[in-house]
Amino acid sequence: MKRISSFLLITMMISLFPLSAFAEKEIYINLWHRTLELKENGKTIRAYRINPDVKETRTLKLQENGKTIKNYRIGPGTKDTPSPVGIFKIVDKRKNWYDGFGSRWMELSVPWGTFGIHGTNKPYSIGGYVSEGCIRMHDRQVEELYELVSIGTKVTIDGPLTGHPDVTYRILVRGSRGALVKIVQHHLQAAGYYNGECNGRFDDLTEKAVSLYQKEQGLPVTAQIHYEDLLHMGIIE
Repeated sequence: MKRISSFLLITMMISLFPLSAFAEKEIYINLWHRTLELKENGKTIRAYRINPDVKETRTLKLQENGKTIKNYRIGPGTKDTPSPVGIFKIVDKRKNWYDGFGSRWMELSVPWGTFGIHGTNKPYSIGGYVSEGCIRMHDRQVEELYELVSIGTKVTIDGPLTGHPDVTYRILVRGSRGALVKIVQHHLQAAGYYNGECNGRFDDLTEKAVSLYQKEQGLPVTAQIHYEDLLHMGIIE
């Protein structure tokens, strides 16, 4: 079974959020390689990057001008609560937001839930797939990043549409949320089956559109999105 590429989502999000809508700085997170980079005018000025050659996995490097300065680690989402994939922006910044989120919080414009880049009061958890979908960092490192970005900063999270490299696809049902739901909604909307908001939330309107699509396309009418439906839509190959 082949992985689902995030190319369609990234391309779609670029059309929704033109480059002029963002501040000059950009945060780029790659879930495939588990990296986090801070860019300015297209140039990397800070990079929190995994060193694939060390035994400690999910170790991140802070780089400047191509030279490694420090090593950092992050804690992305679990298989069941994956990190979101797409192009977003920072919509809020807070210091000492809530207990459990460390010393800094940077909220992302994810339409299907509340996600952000933040610190943690459980530093021992950094390095594993442990979060509810947010990007965890050590407090001292997220404090540095916090001072370098502003509200409106572009945040690109690239990776598998499922949000986790070990999950190739998910069965989508009412209540499902995420980038894959958003792609399905856009496909159904373009085909004339869905007239709701493409917000990554599998709601009643989405369920009805899926059922109608399946009926008219000669597919089993399950009101759910299975692997065969994704193939038929051309979302996976």
